[in-house]
Amino acid sequence: MTKEYQFPVASIASTPIDDAASSPDTNTTCSFGRFIPAMITPFDTTLDLDLNRAQQLALRLIEGGADALVVNGTTGESPTVFYPQKRELFKAVLAAVDNRVPIIANVGDNCTADSVAFAREVAHLGVNGLMCVVPYYNKPPQQGIYLHFKAIAEQVELPIILYNIPGRCVVNMEAQTTLRLAHDMPNIVAVKEASGDLEQVSAIIRDAPRGFKVYSGDDEETLSLMKAGGWGVISTIGNVAPAPMKALVEAAAQGEWTKARELHQRLVPLMRELFVTANPIMVKEALRLAGFDCGGVRLPLVDATSAQSARLREVMLTVGIP
Repeated sequence: MTKEYQFPVASIASTPIDDAASSPDTNTTCSFGRFIPAMITPFDTTLDLDLNRAQQLALRLIEGGADALVVNGTTGESPTVFYPQKRELFKAVLAAVDNRVPIIANVGDNCTADSVAFAREVAHLGVNGLMCVVPYYNKPPQQGIYLHFKAIAEQVELPIILYNIPGRCVVNMEAQTTLRLAHDMPNIVAVKEASGDLEQVSAIIRDAPRGFKVYSGDDEETLSLMKAGGWGVISTIGNVAPAPMKALVEAAAQGEWTKARELHQRLVPLMRELFVTANPIMVKEALRLAGFDCGGVRLPLVDATSAQSARLREVMLTVGIP
């Protein structure tokens, strides 16, 4: 039986690209929207969680046009925010957002048993969905990746977004593995694709069951992915420039490719500058420069250098970010 999850959403383009029209299959459907910032995790001066700032940031991103929020993903420094702190962060953001938009909690880990247990626990907090990354460091074969995600999906009813990022996980989740999960597990509803392989992404879009969404995991690839029939983006730059990135995604969703391309070209310098060193170092620095300080990063990451900060400030002014 197909389950339907409907959440309050700030704004979703009214004329979607029919990325599922070629498939007669059905899948769990959900309304996460097209533009989903992956929130940074604010810290105070001692690098403890700053929950008040996290709540303020969540509301700031919603005001900027976020359709949903991913909390404590890669951009949220998930490797150095341990389970008890993750729970506190999820609860704080849920309280501040108060059902304005869906909250997607990143619960993925490289241990399947831990991921299953944490996903079950977080599901009871009231989040609207889960994001789970390909197990990192272990270098699992494709069958191991399949069984890892299957184990999580069988233990929760919430919609799940898969996260494929070979640059961090070492191993790539191949298109056939993603498609197998999409067809076999009705609550696996989307994938955040950061493989950089448009051929792989196109294969997923072409053969996915109806309702399965493909999100770009790389801001700079969003336009190309949506032109290929993808749904939207789980965005890093969305922390810094939510309104123009939302406009880009909505223009692409409406097929307004000239407008979308112009917005893309305007934002590309900042998209690239945010990744001159490990994410989210430059994102946090950009927010500081924009007057919304969210603290530094936890080791083994280090804060931006003065030279990096000066260059970032130039790019922000060029792009039109005050």
